[in-house]
Amino acid sequence: MKRRTFAAAAVAILLSACASAGQRTTELTQSPGDQLAPFESSRISVAVQGSGPDVILIHGMNSHREVWDTTAAALDDRYRVHLLQINGFAGYEPQGNADGPVSAPVAEEIARYISAQHLARPAVIGHSMGGTIGLMLAARHPDTVGKLMVVDMFPFLGAMFGVQTAEAAAPIADGVRAQMVAAPAAARQQLIEQTITGMVGTEAARPRLVQHAMDSDLNVNANAFRELIASDLREEIANIRAPLKVLYVIPPQAPISPAQYDAYFHASYARAPQAQLVKIENSRHFIMIDQFDAFMGEVNAFLAE
Repeated sequence: MKRRTFAAAAVAILLSACASAGQRTTELTQSPGDQLAPFESSRISVAVQGSGPDVILIHGMNSHREVWDTTAAALDDRYRVHLLQINGFAGYEPQGNADGPVSAPVAEEIARYISAQHLARPAVIGHSMGGTIGLMLAARHPDTVGKLMVVDMFPFLGAMFGVQTAEAAAPIADGVRAQMVAAPAAARQQLIEQTITGMVGTEAARPRLVQHAMDSDLNVNANAFRELIASDLREEIANIRAPLKVLYVIPPQAPISPAQYDAYFHASYARAPQAQLVKIENSRHFIMIDQFDAFMGEVNAFLAE
């Protein structure tokens, strides 16, 4: 693998240094008849719709839960869908996510939510950073998650930067965080637009995703990305007992061959032998937008198993 080039591509794909948040507060909302208890959190809010078996949807870094709107609409006649919003992204106040790691404490908060709401081993679907959160949740609370789908995320992002351990990734992660915080404000929107273009092929969806990123809190974003680079879950995913499906794409910017990328992705999940890895063709990172029909086909089959 051309590690230096791959690392540069990783930064180009994922480094979206964002402007400070436009702030608004949120609280748990639900449709009539859900009968869920009030849930207070400084890290997440939850919107609930539909009825039936529980499905939790977790968005990625710089995203808004509305990225799941079409997915939730396709599910809520058969499932009770819990749409999480992580504070600090897409205009939501950072609150408890203002300092330090994001994914790990949010995973713990979701575990608390599942317990507080007496959800019986819900299905969890996470995109990008949301996939990392799902892996943490299922590995650290294996009796809590009924099944897990990860949408286009590695269990150790640091390997893309040419290192093989979390310890070796830590100084790289620190440098990336510093670079993000120091990025000139005037260049941020252009960088974000370039990043979103690389992540979603559907042009009509890009302006809204750009706005979500622009409205995300810079420090929360930088801290979250630092954590993703330095968190190595490759061994820990062996603790996952739930069925696991991983959807992935070959990014157009990848400086290695599709065969090499495939091999690397499969090797990353070697410690979770039950993992079913499915490559989605003709899509970029936001699979649920670029290939909605194929995505929902995989989701429906996954939930029906």
